[in-house]
Amino acid sequence: MRVLIVEDQARAARELQSGLEASGIEARVVASAEEALHLLDAEAFEALVVDVMLPGMSGLTLVRRLREHNRLVPAVFLSARGGLEDRLQGLEAGGDDYLAKPYSILEVVARLRSITRRAQASPGARIHHVADLAWDPQTRRISRSGTRIDLTPKEYAIMTLLIEHTGEVVSRGQMVQAVWGMDCAVDPNAVDVQILRLRRKVDGPFPVKLIHTLRGVGLVLEPRNLEQHGAGQHG
Repeated sequence: MRVLIVEDQARAARELQSGLEASGIEARVVASAEEALHLLDAEAFEALVVDVMLPGMSGLTLVRRLREHNRLVPAVFLSARGGLEDRLQGLEAGGDDYLAKPYSILEVVARLRSITRRAQASPGARIHHVADLAWDPQTRRISRSGTRIDLTPKEYAIMTLLIEHTGEVVSRGQMVQAVWGMDCAVDPNAVDVQILRLRRKVDGPFPVKLIHTLRGVGLVLEPRNLEQHGAGQHG
């Protein structure tokens, strides 16, 4: 794997580069978003590690600009600011993951390998389908029967988690980690509210329900009783 590190703090950049290379990952370092854009025009990288607070153009703006130009290289944000709103801003900017400082090099490596696996398994042109639901990761568009479903960042994070695990049970713990972060204590009612809103948008207007509850376990996304529903329509 070949990774570009965008980090203006020289010591942090050196430590991160050494840690990645010790794990078998080739890493280049630049100190600004502008340098990153120039290098990305000249060389290919499989992933980015981007500090949010950079001199000049911010890391968020860098990744947002790349996405606007349809450049989909996966990106992990690193930041001293690890609050919920900060993480959501990172995801909204087009980041694939977000880690708060201080971080573990091993966790950075694990996150990089995870997002690059997802990118390889789901090429940018590939649209995921579950019955009449379609998800285009490239444009971050989710629709049913051709009708776009507008989701908040939290709802989108839960929905994409369900789509990536279609037919599998997704636990509440997985949802909390995807939306609020690994070490965040979350009121169970907050999770319930997000799930309720998501179901209203994704399933409410449509006769075939896709999001199902396994009480005490979690959620599963899958079409059920499609044949029965079709028979009912014709009968």
